[in-house]
Amino acid sequence: MGEFWRYPLTYSIIVFNSIFFLLSVVLGHSLVDINIKTLVDMGALYGPLVVLKGEWWRLLSAMFLHGGMTHILMNMVSLYIIGRGLEIYFSKTAYISIYLLSGLMGGMASLYMHPESVGIGASGAIFGVFGALAGFLLARRHQIASGGREIMKDFAAILGLNLLLGLSIESIDMSAHIGGLIVGLIGGFVIAKSPKGLVLFIGMGIAALILGAGFLYRYYVQIYM
Repeated sequence: MGEFWRYPLTYSIIVFNSIFFLLSVVLGHSLVDINIKTLVDMGALYGPLVVLKGEWWRLLSAMFLHGGMTHILMNMVSLYIIGRGLEIYFSKTAYISIYLLSGLMGGMASLYMHPESVGIGASGAIFGVFGALAGFLLARRHQIASGGREIMKDFAAILGLNLLLGLSIESIDMSAHIGGLIVGLIGGFVIAKSPKGLVLFIGMGIAALILGAGFLYRYYVQIYM
């Protein structure tokens, strides 16, 4: 229990993802490969439903859905390794803001790049965690040089594993990874540089989501109407 209270957000996110996965296993009757219909019914990303039907809540729900045991294990192991580092360096508010905004913007990138695909997974948010640590270390590189090198080694290893996973599982697309990574990198750097950085990052994130929603709607109208 001491370990849990030291990293409550990381472990809570892992538990929450696990609960969603177990529910999808029960509904989809499979542990290895959850069927697409079950995932869409539970809130997976599907462009026409999100953008044209106004089901924007799927940007959030899709972050907690996974296509099978391999998918969730890879994501949760990645979060376990790298998320605890973020929880050491950032406040709880900063951590959850980076995680959610990275996942949401990663989802938007996926909707743009793959308008007809079903998207799921915490990868965009987790890549945001990677990016935030990289941004933090970049901003504070003169203060934490030795520890920073060790974290960057973990970062590179998990980044490589997730890239392999993204290439091997059809339902995962690299656009969400890259989108989340960029958002996290900006967030980590801005928050590390200024005490007001968190407010600025959240404001920028909300503005980007609103502008992104408008852009996606116009883009989808051109495609489907």
